[in-house]
Amino acid sequence: MSESAAFPKAAPLAATQTTPKPVPAAAAGESAERDLDAAREIAEARRAVTLEIGKRIIGQELVIEHLLVALFARGHCLFVGVPGLAKTLLIQTLSEVLALGFGRIQFTPDLMPSDITGTDVLEEDRATGRRVFRFVKGPLFANVILADEVNRTPPKTQAALLQSMQEGRVSAGGQTYELPRPFLVFATQNPIEQEGTYPLPEAQLDRFMFQIDVGYPSEAEEIRIVNQMTSAYRPTLRKVLSPERILDLQDLVLRVPVAPHVVEHAVAICRATRPGEGAPDDIRRYVSFGAGPRASQNLILAAKARAILAGRYAVAIEDVRALAMPILVHRVLPNFHAEADGVTARILIGRLLELVRPR
Repeated sequence: MSESAAFPKAAPLAATQTTPKPVPAAAAGESAERDLDAAREIAEARRAVTLEIGKRIIGQELVIEHLLVALFARGHCLFVGVPGLAKTLLIQTLSEVLALGFGRIQFTPDLMPSDITGTDVLEEDRATGRRVFRFVKGPLFANVILADEVNRTPPKTQAALLQSMQEGRVSAGGQTYELPRPFLVFATQNPIEQEGTYPLPEAQLDRFMFQIDVGYPSEAEEIRIVNQMTSAYRPTLRKVLSPERILDLQDLVLRVPVAPHVVEHAVAICRATRPGEGAPDDIRRYVSFGAGPRASQNLILAAKARAILAGRYAVAIEDVRALAMPILVHRVLPNFHAEADGVTARILIGRLLELVRPR
């Protein structure tokens, strides 16, 4: 057999591949104009949502900003703060304003995976007498999930939550069920009482886009809180966006352009958190593990959402640097030297941002 017979010539490129058709300039211009209109809409929606949330929540402006950034960037959040700071009320208020289904799960040491995902129930058909299994959905089947004190449940239940956060689906009885979209998990964690807790593993911490530290209100804010919460005042909230429109705006965030130097700066910040050759001295001395590639991705996605929430259809260096702390603080693991010297992840990231400057 000749070589040409054994190895026939490849078909011409035009016969095997489809060359993408160029997009007409007019169509591209119309698409860009629609995106700019949507960017203006999302900025206006942000002001409206903030106004409605402010009817119930006093102060916490930065927490609300990060919450909205995570919402439009499809990111999950870990809230760290002592009890009584309105974390539950804030998340429930957000779901009401955006007409999203809300589910609250109180995590406890005896909580099983089926308690949150759902379970198969054996039912009998009265007409035929046949017995069949029917899946009963758990509280995870909502748009916004409040995972209260998530570190109080065993690793098996944490793993079930991890699958839903990463894949947007749950598995039960050999079947896989899609969760409603949009789907966001807002978990809370008490930083004081650690007795009887199961610390979240690094793999699950990495699934949270933000760690949001919720602090005490100022004296003036606390006076307003006491006056409002001890009166008969119960504000009526106006719904600002629908779930369908939120999905459209989440897709819009993905289309926001990012300049190469902005991406390079975000990657440089995340890479500088990893101990090793070339890392800053404080990182090599005090850090066991730094942020992985998912942190770089989250930093750019969150920066896109922050830009568009401000009405800008382009990402700036300032967007990246403003969000570096809440995105990296739970991904940088200090070692025992840091604990002995009283150096926290927040201190290390603050020093890092002073060293890593835009080119």
